[in-house]
Amino acid sequence: MSRYDQLKKGERGAWVSIFAYLLLAIVKLLTAHITNSQALQADGLNNATDVVAAVAVLVGLRISRKPPDDDHHYGHFRAELIASLIASFIMVTVGFQVILNSFQRLFTTDTGTISMLAAYTALGSALFMLLIYVFNLKLSKKINSSSLYAAAQDNKSDALVSLGAFVGILGAQFGWYWLDPIAGIFVGFVIVYTAWEIFKNASHTLTDGYDEESVSTIRDFIEKDPDVIKVRDIKGRRHGNQTFLDIIILVDPTITVQKGHEITDRIELILNVQYNIPHAHIHVEPATVDPNEPVHNENSS
Repeated sequence: MSRYDQLKKGERGAWVSIFAYLLLAIVKLLTAHITNSQALQADGLNNATDVVAAVAVLVGLRISRKPPDDDHHYGHFRAELIASLIASFIMVTVGFQVILNSFQRLFTTDTGTISMLAAYTALGSALFMLLIYVFNLKLSKKINSSSLYAAAQDNKSDALVSLGAFVGILGAQFGWYWLDPIAGIFVGFVIVYTAWEIFKNASHTLTDGYDEESVSTIRDFIEKDPDVIKVRDIKGRRHGNQTFLDIIILVDPTITVQKGHEITDRIELILNVQYNIPHAHIHVEPATVDPNEPVHNENSS
């Protein structure tokens, strides 16, 4: 399956989230109006704003599927990461709002009479969103999609928010009004932390960051090739969720150009199969070059 086919398949998850959020927002807001539940009303409004995040993920996946053009020679895969950032911004906003509202409710016991229908609605919503979370999480890992992974984490956060609302509504039935704000504060911090993790990973990739441990592992793997004397330099970056490597290897200076070409083709093929890295640019240099000599940088003066 090509990367473009994977992204197209990932759109299913975005559509599932959109329809789920719309359905839950309508059900919760109507039930909140009937049962006089402020917690369920806030949860419903939260789902309404989540529609925006889900749409952002869908748009990011759609843009990422556009083929390379004159202005984007490597394609549009980074649009998916931008969608992840947008989702993280929305999540952190919702998280802080949940924390703020929970602190305000911590100092009031005027909750009014709330029907258990609100509690059942919140619990059913939490279970439903957990199913959506599992679906999107599995799909995001299958197609290696960061934006769909962010959407899955948003699904999990919403399940926790609904669970917190259930605890609060249930506690109100027994006069334990403090359960609702305490649960809300905890859930709010979980949402903020999840948003931070998504933002950190997406921004690290967008600024061409690449895991040093992965570089070391790939270096060791290439140096096991019998025709490679040494890996002189290796640099990695990610374009969307695709890895690009620039590698300089030292080989026997007496081999032919054809032999050097065969070596690089073999390494590129193995990198694709072993590490799912289809984009590796390998430069061959004779081993007579001093391995400790600084690597030439075209941008240096």
